[in-house]
Amino acid sequence: MNDVTEALATAGALKRLADEGVSIWLDDLSRGRIASGNLAELIENKNVVGVTTNPSIFQAAIGSGAGYEEQLTDLAVRGVTVDEAVRMMTTADVRAAADILRPVYDTTGGQDGRVSIEVDPRLAHDTAATVAEAKQLAWLVDRPNVMIKIPATEAGLPAITEVIGLGISVNVTLIFSLERYREVMAAYLAGLEKARERGIDLSTIHSVASFFVSRVDSEIDKRLTAIGTDEALGLKGRAALANARLAYEAYEEVFASGRWQALSGEQPNRQRPLWASTGVKDPAYKDTLYVDELVAPGTVNTMPEATLNAVADHGEITGDTVSGGYAQARADLAAVERLGISYDEVVQQLEDEGVAKFEAAWQELLDAVAKSLTSKGVDAR
Repeated sequence: MNDVTEALATAGALKRLADEGVSIWLDDLSRGRIASGNLAELIENKNVVGVTTNPSIFQAAIGSGAGYEEQLTDLAVRGVTVDEAVRMMTTADVRAAADILRPVYDTTGGQDGRVSIEVDPRLAHDTAATVAEAKQLAWLVDRPNVMIKIPATEAGLPAITEVIGLGISVNVTLIFSLERYREVMAAYLAGLEKARERGIDLSTIHSVASFFVSRVDSEIDKRLTAIGTDEALGLKGRAALANARLAYEAYEEVFASGRWQALSGEQPNRQRPLWASTGVKDPAYKDTLYVDELVAPGTVNTMPEATLNAVADHGEITGDTVSGGYAQARADLAAVERLGISYDEVVQQLEDEGVAKFEAAWQELLDAVAKSLTSKGVDAR
């Protein structure tokens, strides 16, 4: 295959995915990726139209220290707290990425060209603090194409409503269950209703709902393997796709409802489902599984770069692989339940673990930055 043919083939799978109505977002960000031109290159050559971040991503990027030395020195001289240092570094990266993606934002009318930044994960169970942090992050980044990530905890739901009601675009994260997803969509609609009451232009508010995929298979597959029967083993690798497909069914229902129609005169934007955690964790599965099998119009798939490259190389994009699969999806989840695996228990465990994982990553980041500030002669407070 010559260079031209290879370039066309690479563009092929990703372009087909985009043509099917799936927005491709990169699930990663670092200062090196920005400064080297890599992010701009992915936008230009691999159909990337957005970026998501999370505490683990920033821990890996800033914890390495690469590209952050000058800013760390300046922050140390100013004697800022470690929390403030982390906030300054993360918002600087998001601001820079938002500037790179601004042309995409402009040409898509604000649907894409988005960069997400998450509230401090330690606030996941505090509604008022989450709202205050979301407002602060939106002010600090100060770009129209930023999205503030709020976790879909019980305390997060009213925070989503309030932040949307203020006209701030939100990426709702850490959604695992169908019930919680419906609550997230209801919180979004309530937020739009609040924004309308406040006279805010609803067409300027965007939101995505990040429905996590691979972690569902990781936990349920572990339990199926422990059962060990042929029936159990035959269900491996099916629960996560079933869960996501039923989430899309719920999305279709909610955004055809009377409550949604009552807002339609204000030109609101649907809260798009975003498939998160799409990197395959079981090497027995095809590495593009959670992309190839979750193609549906009006969705976002945020991928780590390894998954993005895999799709570019050998993704099989054959059209909509979600709509019409709802009956089989229900059957798959019911079969898992019949084997004694509680869906409700699994999704609650995954939510709890997701929050804890981000809290741990954030603490590791704070510790690394505190060490750097101290090494520069500053007592990090």
